[in-house]
Amino acid sequence: MTTDELKQFCAALPGAQAVLYGPPSNILLCEVSGKKFAYFKTSAPEQWRFSLRVSAERFIELTDMPGVKPARYMGRFHWVTIVDVARFPADYLAELVQDSYARAVASLTRAQRAAIA
Repeated sequence: MTTDELKQFCAALPGAQAVLYGPPSNILLCEVSGKKFAYFKTSAPEQWRFSLRVSAERFIELTDMPGVKPARYMGRFHWVTIVDVARFPADYLAELVQDSYARAVASLTRAQRAAIA
């Protein structure tokens, strides 16, 4: 899966929207009703690195893999950064994104969840 395909996949989830933040953040944030579930760095030297939230068990599993590290400032909340998305199978990335999206949706109020569905 390429970075562009991954961005399209994130934006296609129900209620998801992509918001581009310029300097100093330089990120493309994927969120649902104000709750973020993934983001891409848009500036060099970390351009198109992809970060998302995972469970505590998956955090340990993923950070042991080459090319995956705890997300800067967000690692303590079980966010990981994938340096090169092309190195991972598309179905595995899709599963990780859907899990992160589900965590974001679960943190919404009942009315917000109903508005998405």
